[in-house]
Amino acid sequence: MIPLTNTVKHLIIINVIMFVGALSIGFQGDVFNNLFALYFPANDAFKPWQLITHMFMHANYVPTPDGGTTIYFAHILFNMFGLWMFGGEVERIFGRKKFIFFYISAGLGAALLQLGYYYLNYLPSQSFLIESGIPKDEIIQMISSNNVSRNITETQMSELQNMFNYFHSSMVGASGALMGILVAFGMLFPDRHLMLIFLPIPIKAKYFIPGIIGLDLISAITGASFFSPSNTAYVAHVGGALTGFLMMYFWKKNQFDKYRWN
Repeated sequence: MIPLTNTVKHLIIINVIMFVGALSIGFQGDVFNNLFALYFPANDAFKPWQLITHMFMHANYVPTPDGGTTIYFAHILFNMFGLWMFGGEVERIFGRKKFIFFYISAGLGAALLQLGYYYLNYLPSQSFLIESGIPKDEIIQMISSNNVSRNITETQMSELQNMFNYFHSSMVGASGALMGILVAFGMLFPDRHLMLIFLPIPIKAKYFIPGIIGLDLISAITGASFFSPSNTAYVAHVGGALTGFLMMYFWKKNQFDKYRWN
C-alpha cells in the first residue's frame, strides 16, 4: 500500500479546496485565477504571492468545440495522483520539513524558468518596437487594453501580438513541484519499477523518470504535445525537474543528514 503521509494529504486537500473554490466563486474561476494564478510580472495582475499560490491552482474550465466550456478535471487528478504515488515515499526519507522545503523550491524553480523563457521571447519584441519609434509606455498601453492606438506595419503588429501573448499569460498547477518530487523519487529509488497507465510495461525509475522529463523537454523545444494539452507550460516541468535534480545532487554530495530533516 502506498503511504499517504500527513503532509501529502494536506497538500492534496489544499489543492482540492482551491479547485472547488475556483469552481464556486466568480465566473469560471475568474476570482480565484485573478488572485492566485501566476501572471506575467509586467502585467498589473501580477502579485508576489502568486509565485507560491499558483502551485495550488489548477485549470478548471476548457473550451468545447461548440464554443462553450466544460469543467476540466484531468489536470488536478493527474497531479494529485502523482503526488500520492511518489510524495509519500519521498517524505518518508526526507521528513516533513525538508519535504515541504523541497516541494516549494521545485515549484519556484519551475515558475522562474518558465517566466525567464517568457521574458526571452518578450523582450526582443519590445526592443524592436521601441527601436521602430513606439514609446515603451504606449506599447504597454496597447497590449494592456488590446487596442492599437496608431497605424503600424505588419511586422510591428506581429511583434505586438507576440508581446500580447506573453503579457496576458498565466500559469497554474502543481506540475513543476511534482516534477521535482519525481526526480527525487528516481534518485532515491532508482530500481523501483514504474508503469504508464496506457503502457503497462514495468520500467525502472532511473529510466522511466528521465524519459518523462525528456519528452517534456522535446515538447518545450518543439511545441509537440505527448500527454498534456498544447498550452501546458513544459518549460516549467523542466524547471521543476532541474531544480529537484540540483537539490538532490547537492544534498547527496554533501551527505546532508542523509537526506532527512525531522
